[in-house]
Amino acid sequence: MEENSKNRSKTFVLRIDSSTMSALEKWAADEFRSINGQILYLLDAALKKRGRK
Repeated sequence: MEENSKNRSKTFVLRIDSSTMSALEKWAADEFRSINGQILYLLDAALKKRGRK
């Protein structure tokens, strides 16, 4: 049961300016990801790069 709770996603609201959103949409499309998938990918990469994950 504890492992299942570790893998659950949390939902939250993210405010982002339109130019950043447009850039993310294009980048995600270029890499065949959803916007959500692209943001998760970038956050994961940044955390790993800084030794926080």
